[in-house]
This record gives sequence, structure tokens and C-alpha cells, in this order.
Amino acid sequence: MTLPDELPATMRAARVHTTGGPESIAIEDVPVPQPDRGELLVRVHACGVNFIDTYKRSGQYPVQLPFTLGEEGAGAVVATGEGVPAAMVDTRVAWAGVAGSYAEFVRIPASRAVEVPESVSSEVAAAAMLQGMTAHYLATSTYPLSAGDRCLVHAAAGGVGLL
Repeated sequence: MTLPDELPATMRAARVHTTGGPESIAIEDVPVPQPDRGELLVRVHACGVNFIDTYKRSGQYPVQLPFTLGEEGAGAVVATGEGVPAAMVDTRVAWAGVAGSYAEFVRIPASRAVEVPESVSSEVAAAAMLQGMTAHYLATSTYPLSAGDRCLVHAAAGGVGLL
């Protein structure tokens, strides 16, 4: 797999080399990744901001250093890896649970991509993925809410509570 000619060799990404506070985040130029078998390369249009990013940045959730922040996002497919149809190029997708979304490009498994309808902005798609899935499973799987049930929402000002 090779990248299209119009893509740059490097991209900007929010990286963490040492755990700590917000000052541990550095904006760096890093190589644009190439998609492996079963993966997409996506130009990030918007990324979701989640509290888990602070846990990883601070070291509370250990991850291998250095790493690029971000767990969810939305954008347009620019390249596909082996085994993924080239027709996916230019498709708008969103994803969650894939590290590295605080960057200009991200490599994601094709199986994690959700096509985004034209009526949904990239900003909404990116922000709704992880928090939206969490709100959905809490209200349908953890305890299936029914007519007449009451549900107390803690922290209604957060993304999950708002949804």
C-alpha cells in the first residue's frame, strides 16, 4: 500500500512523552502512518475530547510512551490497506476506542469505522461516538429502561449525562 501523492510525509499530532499535567502534551511533527491490512488511513476532521485522555496523560491509566492522545474522531478516508476496498476512499467515517485521534491523520481498523451520513457534521459524529455508545448501553443493556421507569443522571453536564 502506498499513500496518494498529495498527502504530506509528516503530520502534526498531540503527543505525550512523559506523564503529567497538560504541560506534558507536545505538538509534534511525526510521519503520516500507512494503513496495514484491514485498516483505513483517515484525515481527521474532528476529534472527541474525553476524560480518559487525562487518565492516560497523567499515568493513571498506564500506556506505552510516547503516545498520541485521542480515542475517537471523524474524518474522511484517504487510503485503504490490503483487504479493504479502495472504494472506501473519500467516505466520511467516525470511530471510537482507537488511540491517536489528536492528529491530522489516524490509522484505524476498518471494522471500527462507522459511516457518517451527510446530515451529521464531523464535529457531532466525533463527539457522540464514545459518549453516545456509553449512554446507549447504560440505558439499553445495563438496565433496559422502559416506559414508566425513572432514571437518575449523575453529572448531567458531562457528555454521557447530556446524551
